[in-house]
Amino acid sequence: MTENKTVNYLKDVLENMPQDWLNLTTHRLDIYNEGLAKTEFLEHFEKLFENNNASNNALNQLPTAYDYIRLGHPLSCVLEWGIAKLNQIPADNVISFDSNTVPILAILRKNLLANKKTQIVYLNTLPSAFNPEVVKTVYGYNFELKQIENINDISAYNGSTIFISKQNEIAAIESNPNIDFQINLHGQLGSVLIVKKEENAQYISEIQHVRRRETVAMTPSNCVTALANLTNNNSIVHNIEDFEEDKAAVLNSIKKITGTVSEPLVATSGLSIQYAIMMGLVADAMENHPGKAIKFIVPPNCYGGTNDQARRVAACLNHVEVVDLPVDGENDMVSSIDSILADIAEKDAIPYIIAEIPTNPRVEVPNLQDLKEVLSKKRFTEDGKTAIDSVFILDQTFCPNYHFLGDGEILSTVRAISYASGSKFPSGGKCTAGYVVGNSKTDALIQKIKTHLHLCDNEATAQQYKILAAQLPSMNQRIIDAYKNTREFVNYIQEVLPDAKVNFVSEELASQGFTPSVFSLDLPTKGNTAEEKEAHKRALNLKLINLMISKIPNECKFCVSYGQLKGSYWTIPATSTQGTTKEGDKDYIVRASLSPNMDLELHKKVFLEFVESI
Repeated sequence: MTENKTVNYLKDVLENMPQDWLNLTTHRLDIYNEGLAKTEFLEHFEKLFENNNASNNALNQLPTAYDYIRLGHPLSCVLEWGIAKLNQIPADNVISFDSNTVPILAILRKNLLANKKTQIVYLNTLPSAFNPEVVKTVYGYNFELKQIENINDISAYNGSTIFISKQNEIAAIESNPNIDFQINLHGQLGSVLIVKKEENAQYISEIQHVRRRETVAMTPSNCVTALANLTNNNSIVHNIEDFEEDKAAVLNSIKKITGTVSEPLVATSGLSIQYAIMMGLVADAMENHPGKAIKFIVPPNCYGGTNDQARRVAACLNHVEVVDLPVDGENDMVSSIDSILADIAEKDAIPYIIAEIPTNPRVEVPNLQDLKEVLSKKRFTEDGKTAIDSVFILDQTFCPNYHFLGDGEILSTVRAISYASGSKFPSGGKCTAGYVVGNSKTDALIQKIKTHLHLCDNEATAQQYKILAAQLPSMNQRIIDAYKNTREFVNYIQEVLPDAKVNFVSEELASQGFTPSVFSLDLPTKGNTAEEKEAHKRALNLKLINLMISKIPNECKFCVSYGQLKGSYWTIPATSTQGTTKEGDKDYIVRASLSPNMDLELHKKVFLEFVESI
């Protein structure tokens, strides 16, 4: 009876769901409590289920599950809830992935840090992308492999037992009590991980964090296919119509936009491609410079996902370390890189620099000629040998149209690669896929990155390629139009609130091609002590953001998004993009991003109302 009720309800949900669940990377951010991500969504969803209410209006009023689709989203939560409900287990114990291999890596990572043994048991075959030797040597994970003929062959084991199986049924769960984790592989749909046994509940948050940082949840369109299988026993049909054509169009667009000639790589998200970059470079270092220390040089206040992922990689590998790179405010990126590279050269270590240009959130651009000279400088080890040259890894999300790497461009003569988050301008907020390109000096590195992109099964999906194929051709024009809106709004802020400090590119930098549509705002404050002034400023930050959202609800969102097709997005970096950043490096300021399609005059009017209120 309960099973029929669940299946019938899910059918109604599929019929009536808000289209934003399927088509946007962010949904109902006006109803979002980060501390209750997924939990609050499912609590409300469960009440609707109990009342058999699957109306479009009721579903649209649900609080969003996560603030960003990469981490999970309403449809992945509904899928996980449905699988759990049918198997009478907690919904938290079911975690969907776009990747077939990353759920394995997530468990191996946890057990590496816990010094716990792992056996991977499988019936027919492992995921085609999974390379046991590389996972052991490059990622540092330890495990035993065991192929079996029958599920009953799985016996007790002193450690964790992962059972991997290709499944036609989305909700299939084996009953063998010796299985700790079951991973059901569903080909191009992705995979579903089931955490079994009470004592393994401690793994759930860490597995979800791997999904948050190194891959993505099963995508919305694939979740719809999976739910159709769950409710109607539909065969899982992989729709890859026009895949090669869409992929070729995307790769050509990326080459044209970036001015590069080498093959780009496209992943399921910006962090997915960044993870492939990091592990590809680790692999290259281990092969070409065995035994030498690897240093990832990262700004401590950069995007929190970048910062966190770098430190997570270093936590698993003794020969990898993160070095802080001060870049904002009183610190100059070029001089910081110069001194850090000199120190690393003396130690005969391998330097990999990850940096954003413009920087986030202060929107600063270093002197590029000076940057080129610092990266080109020949350095020597303590005993006089030529030091290993750096690789400059550029997060170009804020200005993906600027030509850094092509022949004759500023970073064409040093080892440099560039990547961008696809949920921003490349797709206009329609999907999360990200990409990387390299200059002619990094062709071998790009091949290493490609290997690890495929090992993690993180290449962009067919639907992501289709979205990018449609959106990339208009990207540069959208960047120009959004910049014009941002420049006009920034000029207006400076006119009506001259005491505020606006962090944005100068007219001179814009004329050189740096045309972001994001700025940050240090509001004027008051108080007798530094603490009082800081508290007052933080209150003003929220007052401004809440006013913009309440007065222009159809356009303004409290979100970290950037490069969307319409509206504006407001956030405080310290509590959003810098969530995992050390407290002393956080920026308690307002960050706003504007789109090419918005009511600029209404934004000015509401901002003036804020100014008059303070």
